[in-house]
Amino acid sequence: MVDIANFPKPVNRPASANFSSGPCKKRPGWSADALETEVLGRSHRSALGKARLEDAIDRTHDILKLPEGYVVGVVPASDTGAVEMALWSMLGPRGVDMLAWESFGATWVTDVLKQLKLDDVRVHEADYGKLPDLTKVDFDRDVVFTWNGTTAGVRVPNGDWIASDRKGLTFCDATSAIFAMELPWDKLDVVTYSWQKVLGGEGGHGVIILSPRAIERLESHVPAWPMPKIFRMTKGGKLIDGIFRGETINTPSMLVVEDAIDALKWAQGIGGLNGLLARTRENRRLLDEWLAQSDWAADLAEKPETASNTSMCIKIVDPWALAQDAKIQASLPKRVSQLLDYEKVAYDINGYRDAPPGLRIWGGATVESSDIKALLPWLDWAYGVAKAEIKQG
Repeated sequence: MVDIANFPKPVNRPASANFSSGPCKKRPGWSADALETEVLGRSHRSALGKARLEDAIDRTHDILKLPEGYVVGVVPASDTGAVEMALWSMLGPRGVDMLAWESFGATWVTDVLKQLKLDDVRVHEADYGKLPDLTKVDFDRDVVFTWNGTTAGVRVPNGDWIASDRKGLTFCDATSAIFAMELPWDKLDVVTYSWQKVLGGEGGHGVIILSPRAIERLESHVPAWPMPKIFRMTKGGKLIDGIFRGETINTPSMLVVEDAIDALKWAQGIGGLNGLLARTRENRRLLDEWLAQSDWAADLAEKPETASNTSMCIKIVDPWALAQDAKIQASLPKRVSQLLDYEKVAYDINGYRDAPPGLRIWGGATVESSDIKALLPWLDWAYGVAKAEIKQG
C-alpha cells in the first residue's frame, strides 16, 4: 500500500469543492434565504407568476444585450428540450449541415438522421480535441452546431466562419458558452441553453432565443411530422408571443425560476456580461499557467484558441501513463477524482465517459479564481498518489 505520508498535501484548499460541469456551482454567497418565495404555491399563470417569468426574460435581454427583435422563452426539459424543440419545429425547408466533435453534437446528429429522418443532411465530424473543417460549412443550408463542446472542452474560436449573408438558419447549442463567451448575435438565429451551467441555476428548464429570421421560419414552415405539445411555438401560423412574455408551454418550477432570477441579479451586480466574461477568462488563465508547467497534463483541445474556458478538459500526457494499457490509462483520472472527492477538494471532475481519459474542471463565472488556484496543486498531489498506487499494483 502506498504511504500517503510520502506525498505532502498542499496547505490551501478551495473554499468550494464544486467544479462539476453541470449542474454547476452556485453563485458566490448563494443561500436559499436570498430567494423570493411569495410566488411559491401560486399558479405560474397568475399575474405574479407571469411577472416573475417575465423578469427572468427581461434580465436575460439586458445582460446579453440582445439585438432588437430577438425573443427569449423559458421552455421544458433543459437545454436538450430547447434544442429538440428548435430542430423539430424549424428543420425541413433546406438541407442541413450538422457539426459534431463531442457527445452532445453527436446526439443532435442522431436526432436529425434517425428521428426526423431528413434526407439532405451533411455531417461534419471531428474527434475529441479537434474541430471539423469550418470552411466546408455551407450557409445556404441550415447549420446546427454547439458553440462549446461541453464534454470535449473544445469551442469554436469566434463567429468569423459564419456567413453574414447566409440563406439558411444557424442553430447554436450554447449551453456551456452563453454568459461566458462572446457570441455574435447577428450571426445566430436560434440559441439554446439551460440555467444550470454558467449561471449555476437549477435543472429542469431550458431557454431558447430566436432571431427575427427564426421567427419567420416558424411562421412560414409546417413540419412534415407530428409535433408534441411541448415543442409547439406557433398557433394558426403565428408565433405564440406569450411563450416569450412568461406564459410557459407547461408548468415550470417557480422555485427554479426564482433561483435563476437570483443568479441574473448577481450577474448584473458584478458588471453584467463583461463581469461574467472577466471571471471566466481568469479561471482559464490560471489553468493555462499551470498546464504550461505540468509534466503530466495538457489541454485536450489541440489548439489554444479552441480551448474552452468553462468545461476545461485536460488529458494525461505523462510518457509512463501513455505506455500503459487502456485500462490503466482510464483508471488514472478516475482515481485522481476519487482522491480529490475524498479530500473534499474537488467533486465530479472525472472526464466524460465517452471522452479520452482525463479530467474536466468547470471554470464558469460562478467559480472563484481563488478556488481554481487552490485546486491546481491538489491535482499534482492526487496524480502523484494515483500513479504510485498503480505502479505498486
